[in-house]
Amino acid sequence: MEYERLMSDVEAGHFLGGLHPKTVQRMARRGDLPAYRVGRYWRYRASELDQWLRVQSQHPNASVSLTKGRK
Repeated sequence: MEYERLMSDVEAGHFLGGLHPKTVQRMARRGDLPAYRVGRYWRYRASELDQWLRVQSQHPNASVSLTKGRK
Protein backbone atom coordinates (compact mmCIF):
# COMPACT_ATOMS: atom_id res chain seq x y z
CA MET A 1 0.00 0.00 0.00
CA GLU A 2 1.35 3.39 -1.00
CA TYR A 3 0.86 6.51 1.11
CA GLU A 4 -0.82 9.48 -0.56
CA ARG A 5 -0.23 12.81 1.12
CA LEU A 6 -3.37 14.75 2.03
CA MET A 7 -3.76 18.26 0.64
CA SER A 8 -4.92 21.36 2.49
CA ASP A 9 -7.75 23.65 1.38
CA VAL A 10 -5.25 25.94 -0.35
CA GLU A 11 -3.57 23.09 -2.23
CA ALA A 12 -6.91 21.54 -3.21
CA GLY A 13 -8.12 24.92 -4.46
CA HIS A 14 -5.05 25.25 -6.69
CA PHE A 15 -5.54 21.68 -7.91
CA LEU A 16 -9.16 22.46 -8.80
CA GLY A 17 -8.21 25.40 -10.98
CA GLY A 18 -7.78 28.23 -8.52
CA LEU A 19 -10.78 27.93 -6.23
CA HIS A 20 -10.66 29.98 -3.04
CA PRO A 21 -9.91 27.87 0.06
CA LYS A 22 -13.23 28.88 1.66
CA THR A 23 -15.08 27.67 -1.44
CA VAL A 24 -13.27 24.33 -1.19
CA GLN A 25 -14.20 24.08 2.50
CA ARG A 26 -17.83 24.88 1.76
CA MET A 27 -17.98 22.26 -0.99
CA ALA A 28 -16.44 19.68 1.37
CA ARG A 29 -18.94 20.52 4.13
CA ARG A 30 -21.84 20.12 1.70
CA GLY A 31 -20.54 16.81 0.44
CA ASP A 32 -19.83 18.14 -3.04
CA LEU A 33 -16.13 17.18 -2.92
CA PRO A 34 -14.40 14.02 -1.76
CA ALA A 35 -12.86 15.11 1.55
CA TYR A 36 -11.78 13.90 4.96
CA ARG A 37 -12.39 15.68 8.23
CA VAL A 38 -9.22 15.60 10.34
CA GLY A 39 -9.99 17.33 13.60
CA ARG A 40 -11.32 20.72 12.60
CA TYR A 41 -9.64 20.69 9.18
CA TRP A 42 -10.69 19.31 5.81
CA ARG A 43 -8.12 17.33 3.85
CA TYR A 44 -8.17 16.05 0.27
CA ARG A 45 -6.50 13.36 -1.84
CA ALA A 46 -5.34 14.44 -5.28
CA SER A 47 -6.36 11.09 -6.79
CA GLU A 48 -9.94 11.47 -5.50
CA LEU A 49 -10.19 15.09 -6.65
CA ASP A 50 -8.89 14.02 -10.07
CA GLN A 51 -11.55 11.29 -10.27
CA TRP A 52 -14.21 13.78 -9.14
CA LEU A 53 -13.13 16.24 -11.87
CA ARG A 54 -13.31 13.52 -14.51
CA VAL A 55 -16.85 12.56 -13.47
CA GLN A 56 -17.91 16.22 -13.38
CA SER A 57 -16.49 16.86 -16.86
CA GLN A 58 -18.41 13.86 -18.27
CA HIS A 59 -21.66 14.61 -16.43
CA PRO A 60 -21.69 18.31 -15.45
CA ASN A 61 -25.27 18.12 -14.10
CA ALA A 62 -24.67 14.98 -12.03
CA SER A 63 -24.44 15.31 -8.29
CA VAL A 64 -21.44 13.39 -6.98
CA SER A 65 -20.92 12.85 -3.27
CA LEU A 66 -17.79 11.00 -2.28
CA THR A 67 -17.29 12.79 1.03
CA LYS A 68 -15.89 10.87 3.94
CA GLY A 69 -15.80 11.94 7.54
CA ARG A 70 -18.98 14.00 7.59
CA LYS A 71 -20.71 14.50 10.89
